[in-house]
Amino acid sequence: MTMSRRRPVHLGPRSLAALALVSTVGVIAFGWPFLAPPTSALNAHAQDAPWLFAGLLVLLVAVVTATISESGLGAKAVAMLGVLAATGAALRPIGAGTAGIEPMFFLMVLSGRVLGPGFGFVLGSVTMFASALLTGGVGPWMPFQMLAMGWFTMGAGLLPGGDRLRGRAELALLAAYGFVAAFAYGTAMNMAGWPFMGALASGVSFDPEAAVPANLARFAAYCVATSLGWDLGRAVVTVLLTLTLGPAVLKALRRATRRAAFETAVTFEAPRKAPERR
Repeated sequence: MTMSRRRPVHLGPRSLAALALVSTVGVIAFGWPFLAPPTSALNAHAQDAPWLFAGLLVLLVAVVTATISESGLGAKAVAMLGVLAATGAALRPIGAGTAGIEPMFFLMVLSGRVLGPGFGFVLGSVTMFASALLTGGVGPWMPFQMLAMGWFTMGAGLLPGGDRLRGRAELALLAAYGFVAAFAYGTAMNMAGWPFMGALASGVSFDPEAAVPANLARFAAYCVATSLGWDLGRAVVTVLLTLTLGPAVLKALRRATRRAAFETAVTFEAPRKAPERR
């Protein structure tokens, strides 16, 4: 009998194609103000765009479903996914309304690191969906949150040294990633809502008639004025929790995956013939 290591959620060809498709659509959905020219008809319907882009949710759910079905995810891996998603969803309301105290992000970083990018994308998306149902945060912004959190968690699984790097060096890598990715998540979510401010803040709102450099300057000013403190708090909390609780959580996750044995594929070889006696 031989055993070969593999990720709990293996991304097959169809899953990779679906993930590439939804990521491409997501990039367009997030960045359309900078992709569409000022004379584009899309800019004339800026107020309707959140509901149009809510159709991204259907595609995103389809990607998660295809990934789970194609990977042949076993009962133990599904249970692990459910436990981590429920834990992340329960952690999210702790920081609701408090500047940047969002402990779910550090759990997503560590889970993606241990369980791989495929599992990470599914976990991030499912966790955000579950937390939206738990907190009543269902709206046109939800598919953007699911996609951004999926990318956030998947990125942790793509970090180098997954089989070799351990100890302080690994914690430093995860803390650095969590700090940068926390800002990236906040910036992405700013981009999802910024074009629909209308005339609420003329100096920093999206101007459909302005050129891309001018809108980039407006967007940077919007991020600084509205969410820099929140994003900084999120990044700092993620770093602190990763450095303090990271060793214990990483150890627990790795022990759980070993005991569940869903990252190990078992194959049987034909028995070897005994040597003939002369």
